[in-house]
Amino acid sequence: MAAAGKQELERFLREVDEITDLVEELKSDNPAVREKAFQKADEKLEKGSGAEVVEGCRTKLNRTLINPNLSCSTPPQPPNLPGQYGMATNQEDFLTILERDAEARGERRKKNQKLANALKEKGNAAFSNGDYVTAVQYYTDGLEKLRDFQALYTNRAQAYIKLGKYDEAIIDCEWALKCNENCIKAYVHMGKANQSLKKYEEARVCYQKILEIDPNREKLVKEYINLLELAQKKEQQEKEVVKEFERGNVNTTTAHEVLKKLSSPNKIPLFYLGGVRLLTELMKECTEQTLFRTNGGFSVINDNEIIRRSLTSSLKEPYEVELCVSVLVLWQAVSRGNEENQRLLITSSGTSEQLLDLLSCKESEIYKECLALLSIYLLSEYGKGLLLCSLDLTRLVQILMGFMNCTDVTASDAMGILSSLVPEKKFKKHCQNDFAFKVLPSFEILLKNLKLTNKQIFPQCISVVGSLASDKTIYGQIAGREEYWESCLIAIDEAISSAAETEYRETLYTLLGLMVNFSIEQCCAIQAKASATTERCISLLDSTDGGILTRATGLLSHMLPQSAEALEKAVKAGMVKKMLRFIKAGGKTTTRYAVKTLTVCSSNSEQARKEIVKCDKKFSGLRKLLTSDDELVVGNTALCLSHCFEIPGAATSLLRSDIVRTLLQHAGGDAKENGLQQNAAIALGKLCLAEPRHKTELRELRGLEILTSCMKYIK
Repeated sequence: MAAAGKQELERFLREVDEITDLVEELKSDNPAVREKAFQKADEKLEKGSGAEVVEGCRTKLNRTLINPNLSCSTPPQPPNLPGQYGMATNQEDFLTILERDAEARGERRKKNQKLANALKEKGNAAFSNGDYVTAVQYYTDGLEKLRDFQALYTNRAQAYIKLGKYDEAIIDCEWALKCNENCIKAYVHMGKANQSLKKYEEARVCYQKILEIDPNREKLVKEYINLLELAQKKEQQEKEVVKEFERGNVNTTTAHEVLKKLSSPNKIPLFYLGGVRLLTELMKECTEQTLFRTNGGFSVINDNEIIRRSLTSSLKEPYEVELCVSVLVLWQAVSRGNEENQRLLITSSGTSEQLLDLLSCKESEIYKECLALLSIYLLSEYGKGLLLCSLDLTRLVQILMGFMNCTDVTASDAMGILSSLVPEKKFKKHCQNDFAFKVLPSFEILLKNLKLTNKQIFPQCISVVGSLASDKTIYGQIAGREEYWESCLIAIDEAISSAAETEYRETLYTLLGLMVNFSIEQCCAIQAKASATTERCISLLDSTDGGILTRATGLLSHMLPQSAEALEKAVKAGMVKKMLRFIKAGGKTTTRYAVKTLTVCSSNSEQARKEIVKCDKKFSGLRKLLTSDDELVVGNTALCLSHCFEIPGAATSLLRSDIVRTLLQHAGGDAKENGLQQNAAIALGKLCLAEPRHKTELRELRGLEILTSCMKYIK
């Protein structure tokens, strides 16, 4: 855009702002502001005497007219004014004309804004379809309607970048910054354009400017600067290759010759096998890796019919297996530590699908080298990002889970890849839609065939599923799937029936933790399996392993509220005595689960309430829990006691104890858990109803007001 054009637009915008401000001041309720505005108007009248003509804008007497066609050399004719043309003789006439003109401009701007927005949407649609030329045209048409539309400049800059018109993109970004000096998109696109022009320092300044505007964009800026440094590194590598080649470096010269020979068609497979292996040996430094790239090494491999067939054929001849393995080893050699080579390899047409095909190949030599290649990408965040963007992640999980049946290091390598990728949000989002239909069945098969899994690695696989379930969509798919719960029960049976108690300890411990997390959900699938799950948990309560005991108790505390049948089984199996024993000897987590289980049992079973009263005379164990610093424990304990006070004589046994004072403190306290205060009030009310003599102490402590305010909670 010409310098004159820039000046015209800037002058136009200043003039509009001045006139708009003046009109607002003349309408002010403040007399001083109005008087000052009249003075400004007089000054404009004095300056406007005679005809003052400037390029793109004409001021005639007391009337400013903006020429909407900046390329037009002939100023527009003024409209007919009331009275004698151009002879406004007082301020009132001037202000009337000025206000009318401002209103007209405002209406025109609204109309142009609407048209410009419509053109912007059309441009965005064309951009989304990859039609960048058409997008540029729409954005340009929009700017003709509204010259100070910031979004049109940044959008057109982005389209220019796609077309390789980097200088034009930079100019548009500069215009966007004139409209809004804090436009982050303008700095982003200007940085990209400068980077493409290899103006690296200018690009860096643009990215750093984003941080000055918004310090919260640190992660975004870091990503852009990383890409900038990779571009610089790539350029430096390629310069170094040229220097080494000109110096006659043996490795670079030989690699160049080998690539030329590999391009020769119709040779025997052994010829290409030798060439690929020789190339691999030559890839010792970054210089040789870069020469491989700059001399079309990836294309040479992909375009060779015999090599390509060894990679793509489903049933491979022995020589094809050997050639395929050699190519994978070559790709490892050229990709190790070279981000640009990694990018070119994984983004080559069909390579991402090809790698997954090779990963699922039956030939162990092939899938092991494929795992090694993927592991190289995980050595850097950039490489990991390439995998996340390029591979079918759902299929990848399926394939990698299949390696859990391997007894060698293959299972470890596969799990290392999964563990690295699964925490990424992009990974979870990709797996959301198909998880229940593609990934979860693979996991269920492993659970049903526990004896075939790698005992050391499979617990990590269970943890990976738990990590995926941090996504709400995936969590719901797993928790609501009855087949998953059935598979877990089969796995528990297998682990329990093992001759050696510790053989599946880690698997069982991790699996129980996963089940505890999912059992929080209330759904038909869990309710259907609650009774069977309770049976397994009851059998696990005889274990000598504290971790297993704790998680089995936690699973019970979640399952019992969802099934009357499960609750009845638990009470008949002596659950009350076991939970009271855990409360006395268990740790913090075990105690939390145990008291919750007791609360559920006492809430729904009179037999459970009677057993608690019988086994814990004067409630010494439960009363001790009322002093816990864990509010969940205190709240559940108070609720459990309130159930037990329904048993005749239970409340009487607590006379001359500190139960009233303790419950009152909790009912009138300021606990973070609202349930604690509510449950304490319920327990206090039931205590006094069951044994009126506790009311006397309550009156002495002036606690009747607290109890009265909480009576609404008592049924």
